[in-house]
Amino acid sequence: MDLPLTIVHSNYYANTVRRMRSGDVHPGAIHRLEDWLDDVGADVWDHSWARLPVARLSEYTRKVLELDLRADKSSPDSGLRSDASRFFCDEQRTLRIPVSYLLKLALAEAIGAPDPATPVAAFRAGERLYRRFVSDNTSPEILSFHVTTLSQDSGHGAAAAREAAKRFLFCQLLAGYANLRLGLQDCGQRAVVYAAPHPPVRQRELNECVSDSFYRQLFMSPCLSGWDRGEKKYDYMTLCHATLSRSQLNAVGKLREAGVITRNLVVLPNSSNTCLANNGVHVTLGSRLLSRACESGRPFGAREEKRAGDLAIKFVEHFLPLFVGTYSAAPYRLDFEDFHPEKLLAFLPHQLDYTHLRMLWRRWRGKARIRILGQSVCPTGPPAVDRALARLFRLQGDLVPDIRLLDYLVAPMSTRRSPALDGRLGNEQRLLKDLDSLGVFDARMSFYLLYRLRQHSERGFSGFEGRHYSLFESLRDDMAQAVNLQMLVTALAFQRIAAGQLAHADIPDHPEIESERRQIVFGAAIGLPTFFVREDSPNRVLSALVRQSNRVRSSRRYAGYLRVHHLEYRRSLLRLLEVEARGLIEAMRLQDTLKDLKCRVEDPDSAAAGRLQRGALAEAGGADAMRRRAREFNLAAERYYRGSLRRRHMAEGLDCVLEDLAAVGSGAASEADLALGALAEGGDLAQRVRRLRRDLLSDRLPAEGVRWMILLMLALEARDLGEAR
Repeated sequence: MDLPLTIVHSNYYANTVRRMRSGDVHPGAIHRLEDWLDDVGADVWDHSWARLPVARLSEYTRKVLELDLRADKSSPDSGLRSDASRFFCDEQRTLRIPVSYLLKLALAEAIGAPDPATPVAAFRAGERLYRRFVSDNTSPEILSFHVTTLSQDSGHGAAAAREAAKRFLFCQLLAGYANLRLGLQDCGQRAVVYAAPHPPVRQRELNECVSDSFYRQLFMSPCLSGWDRGEKKYDYMTLCHATLSRSQLNAVGKLREAGVITRNLVVLPNSSNTCLANNGVHVTLGSRLLSRACESGRPFGAREEKRAGDLAIKFVEHFLPLFVGTYSAAPYRLDFEDFHPEKLLAFLPHQLDYTHLRMLWRRWRGKARIRILGQSVCPTGPPAVDRALARLFRLQGDLVPDIRLLDYLVAPMSTRRSPALDGRLGNEQRLLKDLDSLGVFDARMSFYLLYRLRQHSERGFSGFEGRHYSLFESLRDDMAQAVNLQMLVTALAFQRIAAGQLAHADIPDHPEIESERRQIVFGAAIGLPTFFVREDSPNRVLSALVRQSNRVRSSRRYAGYLRVHHLEYRRSLLRLLEVEARGLIEAMRLQDTLKDLKCRVEDPDSAAAGRLQRGALAEAGGADAMRRRAREFNLAAERYYRGSLRRRHMAEGLDCVLEDLAAVGSGAASEADLALGALAEGGDLAQRVRRLRRDLLSDRLPAEGVRWMILLMLALEARDLGEAR
């Protein structure tokens, strides 16, 4: 495998061994790395690059590779990238590439294989999809193959979920084709692509053994696909990793200032950070009405788009607790030894006011099973001592519903002079400069938000991107309903704005007010039962929701604050939707979405977090996550994501393909229909897909069958694109 070979043959490894022998480095530094390499149970090497014989590439695929290795793909005379040699070994007989780029080469091999019978529509669709396979992060990033039209006839979110399910299946076919046709399987490798919301356990362990610079060499994608100047994008991703690693270290000082850390003994986070390996789903909804208004400039121009867009974002953020754990989740076990605030709170000191940070940490300690004689305690630091304490007093730690939202800088807090959402043009750039000077962020990076405005001047359309989704247990059930709810709450925001019932003064642009509403999202990700809101909060939207919530009382610990139950707050949000958004619900036919949401809120077992936890426990062979060590549970969750959950997502994609085939007419009016007719070869397409289903889901389908399925899905994509237009 490429990853362990790269480590062992690296200058970093050789230099560390030499320094250990000379006494400059403690032997433990290299022993931990060697133990990681020698792990007998490590048959999975997460995010390892793939090695394949160059001779297995067709002439067409080699041309695609040669183009992507150029320094500037838009300039034929630009020459090769300066790092082109890192993609070859064994005197250029072997190609080594990340799996994110392997998918693109597999697609090129499938449509460019020496077969004159390849349908024209499938070939053109395949070439068009190259740019949808983007690889700037550690994991593959696959953009929607086409813009999905949301309508009552298509089922709104169901249409987006169908496209996502088919896209997931298509990626499985490409990975399988690479294993067989490109020779990975013959070389003792097998690439597996699956949905997982957080960095793998072993990748976190490796990160603790190596420097930040070497981690970037191992895991930062070289950005071969998606940009004309890939090295420039790679430099940007290197900047992101270095900035976020530094940012978490700077957060430790804030914890001291906030009073969360009250002693000098701390466990410093590593100088490297794995947060860029957190994976989520971004759902962007564009508005034709807003886009046309921005194009005309009257009466709705860029200034008005920004003013209304920022206000809508602030309103929608109040509803995000309805999404966390209900539609998507990232369940994660934490042992007692993990409860160091300087590590566990990660980027939260940059996202919450000190008051809310202290409240959240105290409630988290109260929720976790880390009590001795009724008092919550934190680990001392030395691992052996902490493990002994955990065994002696049965300190089990915690299970959180969504670790991804806690382990990433999802929404840096504004400064007093530079609010992020005050509706003024350029406010994000002003805030970035402030955060840069504070060591929180870098002004050259894109600003992060939970819910983000997609401005017409930058994107060619006006809309919003939801970045709060982690892992969907079901694409067709969870994702479909989540998109529906995202559409509904955004529409409700604009309904209020248009009616003059919502203004920026209702949600003031102060860091404390911003923190007050976002603490609820983070509390939901942790699974806290309650949160605290000021009795005289100037946030009129939040105050109204709290007044309508049941079981609210004045806090005995925090004078001037109200204690609010998360469950009651969610019920209050539901009641608001039922009353204020009644017309929108009827117009969009979202009655089933509200009914489904109620079930998820009232019955946690039916929510995404509960179902994902059960899947992980089934893989671990137990019924209680808290009886398992954190590493054991989290490794079992990874096996579940790679196995049962991956096959479920594939099955959903296959069901969508069969539904598409059932809707295909008998006429041959387009190139896509002609392609489907050629692939049928006089037989029934749906019948053949059903025959291949079992072998496909068990990864036993031969290369010819995999390629046929790839061409079939490309023909269906060409047909979908024609209908979308």
